[in-house]
Amino acid sequence: QVQLVESGGGLVQPGGSLRLSCAASGRTFSRNAMAWFRQAPGKEREFVADISGSGATKYYADSVKGRFTISRDNAQNTVYLQMNGLKPEDTGVYYCAGRSSSAVPVRHDRVGYEYWGQGTQVTVSS
Repeated sequence: QVQLVESGGGLVQPGGSLRLSCAASGRTFSRNAMAWFRQAPGKEREFVADISGSGATKYYADSVKGRFTISRDNAQNTVYLQMNGLKPEDTGVYYCAGRSSSAVPVRHDRVGYEYWGQGTQVTVSS
């Protein structure tokens, strides 16, 4: 069982930046592919980005490509999401997710991930 705790959310103006962190429990973090999802009010939870256990493979939703960067530090059992150029439509609760495989799932959707954090709120507004 892997426990995930997100941090770093908050209120930011359009065009601003935030860095989210997700701390994971367990001794085999490098064997877990990790992901970020988000959920806006009244909408389905959607994929944002994921990263393989080694960090060599990364995928992004089209809506965040070129603005967001996912990374991980296996020595610190932490995955990050650097968010630049934030827009009001990026507002939502951001969730960290993990799976018991070092490879990212083929479909990059929530079905492929077993472990979930409680989420951190990101609000982009002037």
